[in-house]
Amino acid sequence: MVRLGLLVNPDAGLGGRLGLKGSDGQAEYARSKGANDRSGPRVKDTLEHFANLHREISDITWFTSEGRMGTDWVPKNIQIGDFITIHQSSDITTVSDTSELVTSLIESNIDLLVYAGGDGTTRDIISVLESLGKSEIPIIGIPCGVKMHSGCFASSPKAGAEVLSAWLNGDLLVSSTEVLDLDEEKYRNGEWVVRLYAEAKTPASPRWMQGAKMRVEATGEEEIIEGLADHIRELLITDNRLIIWGSGGTLRTISNMIGFQGTVLGIDASIGSQQVGTDLNEKQLLNLLFTHTGEVTLLLSPMGGQGFLIGRGNLQLSPDVLREIDIVNILGVVTPAKLLSVRRLRIETGDVHLDQKFAEKKYLKVLQGYRTTRVLPISVD
Repeated sequence: MVRLGLLVNPDAGLGGRLGLKGSDGQAEYARSKGANDRSGPRVKDTLEHFANLHREISDITWFTSEGRMGTDWVPKNIQIGDFITIHQSSDITTVSDTSELVTSLIESNIDLLVYAGGDGTTRDIISVLESLGKSEIPIIGIPCGVKMHSGCFASSPKAGAEVLSAWLNGDLLVSSTEVLDLDEEKYRNGEWVVRLYAEAKTPASPRWMQGAKMRVEATGEEEIIEGLADHIRELLITDNRLIIWGSGGTLRTISNMIGFQGTVLGIDASIGSQQVGTDLNEKQLLNLLFTHTGEVTLLLSPMGGQGFLIGRGNLQLSPDVLREIDIVNILGVVTPAKLLSVRRLRIETGDVHLDQKFAEKKYLKVLQGYRTTRVLPISVD
């Protein structure tokens, strides 16, 4: 019999579309502003896809929590094995709830832990595993946070089901990956302070697992970035074009060169020479798009190492926002240093129909220098 653990952080990712940069200590505020559950529905997607993939369920037993941290998100109409509840979820979950559930799962002798959350959830889980001397237990993360830099996350909820099924079939080996810890307080103030927290065991799959984020050093690329700024200034800065600036250091530097006050972690906007939005959330972006009558361009720079263009650190770009912009109006911006680690542009919008549109497009144009573009393949897992 295979014994699987399931843990859900029901508050993970709540602040994404509100532009909060994270959910640590922000869940109550996010819900007061109308934030909807993100992690629970994504767990359902994973389990439903797993039911379609994996037919040999007679020897699978799941151990989880009764309520918000587990059973609330298990679809009732599917068969994926037996479920045993070993914990009772609190109405308001905290780190101690995560610790208690992980401890109970270890006492139940699980063989692998499937969990839903972000980097903070990962850090809390690994802390308990280390304290109990059980660091060798493999984990699979369903990506639900605002930012996920650690390498133990699947690239999407469905990819999580693929990894689990392949591991159960004996097709994947377990390897070590990095657990990275980002300081959310500094992150909200525009500082990127991340450290290696620990290592974790996870099934090794370059296709289905996202890998750890890399911070790409761009030493000697000043002229390239100046060329990118010149290209955007000369060809895209027009009186009636709305430019939406994605997050990241590359775009922040370029926008500053042009004369805007770009934010490294937020989504900004400009029309002509005027900045019309700073650190915008989903609602503010939609208001801009609904009232603008001219051309629109969304500039995005992929995440180094992982290659995510959409779905990591920019949840303000919701499916509604992306549909209003239209896929044809998205332009990638990639420096040569980042191209060394980015061979494909990964997309995870959170909407299966929109993901399919990206998949059908197959390639996306990226700007890599002054009047120099190339196309990179789109990957939708």
